[in-house]
Amino acid sequence: MCVCCVSLGGPTLFQLPHLPSSSSSSNPTHTPPKCPSTAPAQSECSEGYQWDATTQHCKDINECQTIPGACKGQMKCFNHYGGYLCLPHNVVISTTRSPAERQTENEEVYNNCPLGYEPEGDSCIDIDECERGEHDCMPSQECINTQGAFTCQCPDGYRKVGTECIDIDECRYRYCQHRCVNVPGGFSCQCEPGFQIAGNNRSCIDVDECGMGAPCQHRCYNTYGTFLCRCDQGYELGQDGYACNDIDECSYSSFLCQHQCVNEPGRFSCVCPEGYQLLGTRLCQDINECEAGTHTCTDRQNCINIHGGHKCVDNNPCIEPYVQVSENRCMCPTSKPGCRDEPHFIVHRYMSVTSERTVPSDIFQIHATSVYPGANNSFRIRSGDADGDFYIRQINNISAMLVLARAVTGPKEYVLDLEMVSVNMVMSYQSSSALRLSIYVGPHAF
Repeated sequence: MCVCCVSLGGPTLFQLPHLPSSSSSSNPTHTPPKCPSTAPAQSECSEGYQWDATTQHCKDINECQTIPGACKGQMKCFNHYGGYLCLPHNVVISTTRSPAERQTENEEVYNNCPLGYEPEGDSCIDIDECERGEHDCMPSQECINTQGAFTCQCPDGYRKVGTECIDIDECRYRYCQHRCVNVPGGFSCQCEPGFQIAGNNRSCIDVDECGMGAPCQHRCYNTYGTFLCRCDQGYELGQDGYACNDIDECSYSSFLCQHQCVNEPGRFSCVCPEGYQLLGTRLCQDINECEAGTHTCTDRQNCINIHGGHKCVDNNPCIEPYVQVSENRCMCPTSKPGCRDEPHFIVHRYMSVTSERTVPSDIFQIHATSVYPGANNSFRIRSGDADGDFYIRQINNISAMLVLARAVTGPKEYVLDLEMVSVNMVMSYQSSSALRLSIYVGPHAF
């Protein structure tokens, strides 16, 4: 029995027709199957075909229309002679029909050529999808016909991303030494100011601006890609980059001089307040008028140097009822009624501190010169500290430290009576002595 048509069989077929092999001629031929001249009965059609009484041939059945849900799982149904194909949606199946196929709707012509080919006589010839406009290339792409198919290519300077042609940014690949300007399908190189493009149109070479008359007021230095103007010491470059202006060093920092900065053309100098002299170039040192002999004290006075000046105090600082027993030491005799509630001894001391001293700060140590056996000694500020700027920290039974508790600013003067009270419980004895400390706070922090 001669079978006119080949059945593909089954509801799903994944095998596509074979293309002609590379050893075949450029115009592959395919001889359609010969059928007997005697019309077969309907039952003699192969599976996938049905008898067409009009054409007296076996006619292909379109299973994609007759079988509900022929393809499952996001597959697309493509009818094929004697069967059908279930393929992914992104697979393109050529639906090109030959002129013979378009002669009449009632006449079925069999195209046994591979996909991308069409019959011509007894041969299969390539279909030029690009010429016929049967390609799916995007407008930005170029269609290139190939044997049995076609390809979509991008023009030079473009790359394919998905189905689109995107301009290649050649600047990403550093083709230019300095600046790259991307343009559709190409690029161009540019140089930074101070450079000019080289002969290869990609490199940049330096321009010597100093040799070309750069407008520097003082000195010009050519550098790679530009030039620099420099000024003499004590001057700074103006905003235009060319002129030189005197530097006001004093305005840049308050730490250039310990006291006061004075600007001068091209330089600066430091000055100190009255009572101080310049130490080096920026520090101020107190002048000891007592040692230098520049004080104003009389013969009956003692000169006490303080920060920024000096004080003249009487040789005898004792005040009634106290009497002087030695230099700076006063005693209150027990025979005098006014001495009953006063410290037995008062020793006079003088000191000077700077303003804005970091606190707390130990400034003066008190030490007992004579101690009675078995006596318990305690220290306190008897008078002179109304604002609570000081406090006493006792070190042991015979010494204590005077501490500055708060930062103070001068000029200011304190007179503190620091008292040591001695108590002997066994002998029921109590006595006290005092240190009268005069503290002069200078007007500056140095």
